[in-house]
Amino acid sequence: MKIFHIPAFTDNYIWAIQKDNHITVIDPGDSGVVIEVLKNNNLTLMDILITHHHYDHTGGITTLREMMEGKVYGPDNKSIEGIDVTLKETDLLTTLGYDFRCIETPGHTLDHISYYSELQNVLFCGDTLFSAGCGRLFEGTYSQMYKSLSKLSGLPDETSVYCTHEYTLSNLKFAQDQIEDIDIRNEIEDLIKKIEDGGISLPSTILKEKKINLFLGYKVPNDLQSLCPEDQFRELRIRKDSF
Repeated sequence: MKIFHIPAFTDNYIWAIQKDNHITVIDPGDSGVVIEVLKNNNLTLMDILITHHHYDHTGGITTLREMMEGKVYGPDNKSIEGIDVTLKETDLLTTLGYDFRCIETPGHTLDHISYYSELQNVLFCGDTLFSAGCGRLFEGTYSQMYKSLSKLSGLPDETSVYCTHEYTLSNLKFAQDQIEDIDIRNEIEDLIKKIEDGGISLPSTILKEKKINLFLGYKVPNDLQSLCPEDQFRELRIRKDSF
């Protein structure tokens, strides 16, 4: 599966799956940058996949629907204009010949869903799981987000993780503030070099996230080890909100 990123706004990534001269895009908040890629590379837009209702993920739907060949898939939320097919837990969709399963991942928002391809080991997780972090809780509860992250961390280690913001370095700095860990320290050093060379931090993998992402609970700061896993997550999220 060929996947590339389309930068948008300040730190968003619109992910594009390409097969031959067709692409499917995930969370196109900005139609302009997608249209530019289509025109410059003689590509045709097939489908759109939406993870949640925030405008930086949905803002381009209306314009792009006028030039696409397929359908817009997304959560069952009537506030999102332009959804053709609504999805719930375990629903399947096929785009460009690739099969994806819907995973409900509320927490950041109540309607949040993620897309997982078992055959391709690919996860598009919007603003639920970030590299070395997770999304803020705008609508959901700590318990909901904890359970959503547990679902995603239970996917195979080799799963490639495509989230929609370049927050990795700041997330790693928070993790380093909470725990002394060689994996986190090395990841910071490697990422700084990568960014200096014009690269980006994504995709990650589930295995990497288990090593560097404190919100998944595989590594716990000393002062939180007496708490149950869900309370550990809650305290970390509260700390990150004010970091």
